[in-house]
Amino acid sequence: MQNQENNKIITFRFATIEQLMEIVNIKKVINFNKFEEWFAYNYPMAEGENDFLNELIERNQLHLIYYNETKLTIKIIAPLLYKINFNTDKFTDWYESEISCELNSYTLKGKPDLIIATGISYPKIPYFFIQEYKKAINPTGNPEEQVITEMLAAMTLNKTSIIRGSYIVGQYWKFVILEKLETGNYQYYVSKAFDCLDFDDLKQIYINLQAVKHLYCK
Repeated sequence: MQNQENNKIITFRFATIEQLMEIVNIKKVINFNKFEEWFAYNYPMAEGENDFLNELIERNQLHLIYYNETKLTIKIIAPLLYKINFNTDKFTDWYESEISCELNSYTLKGKPDLIIATGISYPKIPYFFIQEYKKAINPTGNPEEQVITEMLAAMTLNKTSIIRGSYIVGQYWKFVILEKLETGNYQYYVSKAFDCLDFDDLKQIYINLQAVKHLYCK
């Protein structure tokens, strides 16, 4: 279902930065230093984890460019998430579970691909998002704008001033931080791209996700 502007409803799937700018004062800022603490997390790689990452590359490097969203999820993202194991007593991973919020007379709603959140039968307090498992050739929509909209909704629900996320296009991952400033305005930051078919980059993706689990799901 597409946006229903008469009802002031914005769905995550079709969200654009122009629409968000009608709701709040938000802008993108280039500042890679924002990611230093996150990306510098000192995760001790356990025995076999490097072999796991190498095998993930070997199994997918030839054909990943042709994967659709479902195959990309099953072949790359799901094994990573299973290895990290976000299923804990305090939070877990949720897939295509709907969230919504009211913000300045608008409704933001939709079903993010992945939320790390508290809850038992539905996501209650969202901590982290991954969006869109787009295929590399001719993707539709804008996963950066979609994940920012989801994060804005979560920040409103949580009544917090910072939230993190990531989006994926084919073999490339980018990480995102959204902040609410004391002025009430918003800024967001996007990291450099990490290539999941490069071992060093894939290891950093893995460490970044471990940091989400151990540092930011609180």
